[in-house]
Order: sequence, then C-alpha cells, then structure tokens
Amino acid sequence: MSKPNSFVAPKGVPDYIPPDSAGFVAVRDGLTRAARVAGYSHVELPIFEDTALFARGVGESTDVVSKEMYTFADRGDRSVTLRPEGTAGVMRAVIEHGLDRGQLPVKLSYAGPFFRYERPQAGRYRQLQQVGVEAIGVDDPALDAEVIAIADTGFRDLGLDGFRLEITSLGDDTCRPQYRALLQEFLLRLDLDDDTRRRAEINPLRVLDDKRPPVREMTADAPLMVDHLSESAKGHFDEVLGHLDRLGVPYVVNPRMVRGLDYYTKTTFEFVHDGLGAQSGIGGGGRYDGLMAQLGGQPLSGIGFGLGVDRTLLALAAEGKTAGDTARCEVFAVPLGETAKAELVVLAHRLRAQGIAVDLAYGGRGLKGAMKAADRSGATFALVLGDRDLEAGTIGLKDLRTGDQRDVELARVIDTIGALLAGA
Repeated sequence: MSKPNSFVAPKGVPDYIPPDSAGFVAVRDGLTRAARVAGYSHVELPIFEDTALFARGVGESTDVVSKEMYTFADRGDRSVTLRPEGTAGVMRAVIEHGLDRGQLPVKLSYAGPFFRYERPQAGRYRQLQQVGVEAIGVDDPALDAEVIAIADTGFRDLGLDGFRLEITSLGDDTCRPQYRALLQEFLLRLDLDDDTRRRAEINPLRVLDDKRPPVREMTADAPLMVDHLSESAKGHFDEVLGHLDRLGVPYVVNPRMVRGLDYYTKTTFEFVHDGLGAQSGIGGGGRYDGLMAQLGGQPLSGIGFGLGVDRTLLALAAEGKTAGDTARCEVFAVPLGETAKAELVVLAHRLRAQGIAVDLAYGGRGLKGAMKAADRSGATFALVLGDRDLEAGTIGLKDLRTGDQRDVELARVIDTIGALLAGA
C-alpha cells in the first residue's frame, strides 16, 4: 500500500519485484531460449516508432490502431507511437538495414514491453511483456511448423501443459478477395448496429471476432474462410498440419479464429489457456505475406508469433506451478569486524569471478541478524569470518540447508565452495 502523497505505478502497468521477479525472468528467458536454439538472432527494437508504421502495417481499422495506441507529438511535432506490437517494427528494421538482401529466411527474436491503452484487468495490461520471433523471406509450410513448435516447446519447457494450440488458415490473394465479398454480403444483410456495420464495410473479418453474444449469434452461420480456400492455400495449410503431426505438436483447427491484426494471411494460430478466464490467449501469431511490400520493401513473406510473459506467469499460477529460482545468491558472506569485512569483500569478488553468486552482510550487523539475512537470501552456504579465524587462516562454512558447520582453510575456500556447489 502506498503512503499518502507518494507515487504509484501507472494504472495497468505491473511491477515485478523480488521474489516474484524471478518467475518473470525465468519465463521471459525460457521462451527466448526456445528460439535461440532454433537459430533466431536477437534484435533490439525502438520503444516508439513513426505512427504511420503501425497505421499502415497493423491496419487502421483494427482496434489496436483506432482505439488502443499511445500516440503523441514529439518536440519536433512528429507523430510517434509507443509500440503496440513487434512485427511491424521488425519488418521496418529488416528493410532499413537490408537484412532481406542476405541469406533467407531472416530469423529474429525479441523481448520487451509493448503498450496498449486498454481497460486493465488480470492478464490485460497497458504495458504488456512479450517474447516474439519473426522468420522472413521464405514461404515454406515447414517454417510455419517450426515457428509454432518453438512456442509450444517454450511453454512446455516451463512446465506449462494445460494449454491448447488453435490453428486455421486465413487464405491468400487467390481466395481472400472472393471470400471477403461473400462474407460482406452475408453481414450486410444482418441487423447490425452502426459501428458494427461500418466495420463490416471496412474489414468484415473483424466482425467474426466480436465477443458480444447477440453478434455471435447472428454470425453463427457466416461463411468461413477454411471452407473457401483456394487449392494453393489449402495445400499450404494441409502441409503445415502434416508437419505439426510429425513433430508431435497437438492442435485443434478453429475455423472461426480471427486475430486482432490485419496483416495475417494463411497460417494463423493462438495458444489458449482456459485457466485465465476471459483473457485466455497466452500467445499467437501467423503468416503475413504482404506486409513487407506494404511497408516499402520486397514482396517477401514472413511468419512469427508474440507470446505473453505476463499471461504465461498467470497460466503457471493457474496450474499451481512456478518458474525461476528466488534465491538471490549461492553464498552469503558474514564478516565479524572490519578487518574480516575487508577480507570478505575481496573473497566475494574472487568467487563472483568464478561465476558463483555471492552477497555480503553489509552495515556491521551482528551475527544473529546477519545469519537471518543469509537465510532470507536463499543462499546454499554461509561463510563466517572473524578475527580469530583470520589468525588461524580458516573460515567458517555453514550449509544453510542442513545447519552443518565446519572450518575450512581460507586459502582453499574458493575451490571448496566450487566443489560443493557442483555436487549440490
């Protein structure tokens, strides 16, 4: 609880503080690791971009662009927007730096905060944390399956198993125009409210994503894209499903799926966890055949995903699971006196150089308080050093798991600690 007249975080922006931040780091790094081992290189994107990038790339008729973006004029009176998603920014970077002129596909991954002005609720934040990948330049169903399998592996490696993969095809240029006209004809015969009718005229597919029960009831018999795929689009989709079958990635075909971004074509997917209530999506993505050309680049295809770190944490909690080690360090050093402190500061530095996480009891606290701090740190071992130990050339080593304590040679303590941690 905040104190009177003190500052608090903006509404809808979560803090991740110890010990819970350990889970955040574990989920973010775990989802990223699955991409790294598949050959995806890291890309660091600007937090804000030219507003026109998202208007053109994401789609002006989407809720993201029309209602949810944080857009403002900078001091040069340029319209800039805090990034609401990652794909458009990655595509801009690929075009700007000529990555598409080299080896294809360009395989990139990224992680960080994205921003949408939404009504905050559990799992729906105004600053959301995501891990994403993009594979650009090759239209290959096997690549679609790889991207999907990376996400599936990332979730499972974290211990998550109560989710399902929903997948569909949104067709391509050989069948989407005809389907759009067919769907629009169906929708405009319905008794729609003015806003929904305008949406049907601009982007009829968006109406199928309407969650209101009356609209869902009216559109229950709407024509579905998967029933009107061209031979090439259907062949592509069947190959993707075949690869997923061989990879052992379970899925459910959901013909009514509509993603919230306009650039998706062909393979489109979402990972859903029913333990999260209304905000059940924990990640998703798809192929975007025309996006690069739309942003001024070559007419190259791409496929990617964005996985929610916040929602994955909530999904783990819904399954009664956690991720990450909340221990701050492996060794906690306790000095008894200033001379001992000077020695332990150097010893801690040397241990850290060996890759061992070490903290120290600063501030001259007594032995009892320092040992309580050692317990709270989550360390495996405590090192206790006093003047008598220095005279004897030894140091006290306590196993905080068992309470066992012994003296070891000060000159050999680094090797001793290393061996004990290796066998822990």
